Amino acid sequence: MSLEEITDEATDEQVEPAAENGAVSPAQAAADTQDATDEEETEESEGSEESEEALTDTADAEEAEDAQSDDSGSAKPTLTDEELDKVADTAIETLRGILTFFGAGDATIDEYEGEEGELILDVVDADLAVLIGRYGKTLDALQFLVASVVNKKIGFRYPIVIDIEGYRNRRRQKLESMARSSAQRCIQSRRDVRLRPMTPYERRIIHIILRNEHRVFTESEGEEPNRSVVIRLDEG
Repeated sequence: MSLEEITDEATDEQVEPAAENGAVSPAQAAADTQDATDEEETEESEGSEESEEALTDTADAEEAEDAQSDDSGSAKPTLTDEELDKVADTAIETLRGILTFFGAGDATIDEYEGEEGELILDVVDADLAVLIGRYGKTLDALQFLVASVVNKKIGFRYPIVIDIEGYRNRRRQKLESMARSSAQRCIQSRRDVRLRPMTPYERRIIHIILRNEHRVFTESEGEEPNRSVVIRLDEG
């Protein structure tokens, strides 16, 4: 099956919703470069290969479902151990099939459960920085593609997160620091604080991090690709 056929399968039907010896891996280098540009407002245009464009185009189909992955947590169904194994096996098989087109079909895929109960698949030991992309947008597209195929195969929606060499974990730590410092700035200044435009996945992380901070509340405003989180003082 070609990458285009996998993409078509994902969009045909919408289902409800560390390198050794101190060496820096390509994915780590990509993440470090990303962190360095987060504080800048300059926009850069980047060339992309046909395979990357196919994944990014797939992510466009997710725009109608932003509210589900953005402003609220994903509902996780209660499954038996056998059903959970089936979800994980299907997700790994689907992801590995896509990685084959990038010459990484034999890459190690670590599987574990996230803080919100989601299934996390972290691809390691592979030169796949191209699948992270600017601000992780290509990785988001890959995640949407895998989740769409898996949800269609198993017949229900289950939260799945795709990571590459821990990029999302490092990104989440940076977003958590940004969210908390911005919330404090909102409280001290008593003014709204608008964060830079983010992907749906990143915005959802901000909402989750601050949902127990009772002095402020968060909302998403704007249209893609400039949709962003606004932190407001809760005066209720």
